[in-house]
Amino acid sequence: MGRLRRLELSPTTFRWLSWAALLSLFLIITSGAVVRLTASGLGCDNWPRCGNTPFPEQNFHAVVEFSNRALGLIPICLSLLLWLGARRTPGLSRAVIWLTFAIFIGTIAQAPLGGLTVLLDLNPVLVMSHFLLAMLVLGAAVVASVEAWSNERGRSETFVPPFVRYASAIVALSALAAVVTGALVTAAGPHSGGSDIERLGSPLTAIWVHVRATAVFGIAFLCVLGYLVLYCRRYWMLLGTATAVLALVLAQVAVGEIQYRTQLPWGLVLVHVTLAAATWSASVMLALLLFRPPLPVATPSRETAARPAAAAEPASREIGTVS
Repeated sequence: MGRLRRLELSPTTFRWLSWAALLSLFLIITSGAVVRLTASGLGCDNWPRCGNTPFPEQNFHAVVEFSNRALGLIPICLSLLLWLGARRTPGLSRAVIWLTFAIFIGTIAQAPLGGLTVLLDLNPVLVMSHFLLAMLVLGAAVVASVEAWSNERGRSETFVPPFVRYASAIVALSALAAVVTGALVTAAGPHSGGSDIERLGSPLTAIWVHVRATAVFGIAFLCVLGYLVLYCRRYWMLLGTATAVLALVLAQVAVGEIQYRTQLPWGLVLVHVTLAAATWSASVMLALLLFRPPLPVATPSRETAARPAAAAEPASREIGTVS
């Protein structure tokens, strides 16, 4: 029994492990975007080798592609440790353990999917699937990280009315729709992977859907943000998360406008993709904090907590009806 206990992972250690896995999954998305935007996807055209050797030749595209492959080993290892750690961390539900297993399977599946993409000369559907799988795994890693935080610090009852939670779910879903349609736009545009790479039809339809998905996201997010500003000012961590989403969205809009007016330079497109991954992650986190808030999120700021009771508004009026 004592030996089994020594094999246990503390909730704090598991939380740090979940954050490390989340960061690595975010970085590999950025790294993959560099490969595509620099047209380096076929820099190593004999997967799993790089040409006729295991290591890249001395040229830019081969080094970029090989570096992405090497970097991919980090999230694979960390996602494996995350799953094994979840099985040894007390307090985690079976659902979280299965989620970490799905994160590991989704991460390791990227290797053969990437190889198939190279062998089929960067088929646009496979390239897009490669990217979207990475985004889904990233969203799952956000969920695992929040659950790890709740397991360490405890969970609070939700303190916002149902319509706010449902609006936050729409925020996350519309963010995913914007990511999917954005991937379609890229697959049909000048950065599909190279000048001689097959493109996925016309980008006009994808742009039409992308703009409307973004509009749905904006409306739903403003509803959530407006409620939090009016009724949840005391809960600085929750309001801070919503403010971070707002900052990411504004930066994304600015970069999108600039890249459109400057003929889509690949550096700006890279920033756009990175901000899209960050916005998707933050949107998932915001929705989860409203549906299943960890205890620290439900803790008022020190200034408001220190106010005399007579000067503070009743909690029921401050945060709405608890349901």
